[in-house]
Amino acid sequence: MAELFVLEFDGFGEDVYRKVNEALGMDMDTGDGDWPAGMITHAGGKTPTGWIVVEVWDSRESQEKFMNERLGAALQKSGVQGPPKKAEWTTLTAHQQPNKGNVATG
Repeated sequence: MAELFVLEFDGFGEDVYRKVNEALGMDMDTGDGDWPAGMITHAGGKTPTGWIVVEVWDSRESQEKFMNERLGAALQKSGVQGPPKKAEWTTLTAHQQPNKGNVATG
């Protein structure tokens, strides 16, 4: 069963988000790049105090592997200090991708 992961950061904006994704080799405008195994959906956007990332993963283990092998280093390289304000998992009841494709709104 797929799971939803929500990360919220304070004091973190689009510039840092783009730096992190560049360090990971992922293009948020085109959807091209070296996406991690197990990630089903990724979305990121501005909040009143920072940035939110919402992802659907095939398992918590896949996200943990990505965090340990790639994301942690990319966050550090991009100047993100300290843990996120929020990091929460939810088991999904439903997950649909009606248009299956890049829906970049940049």
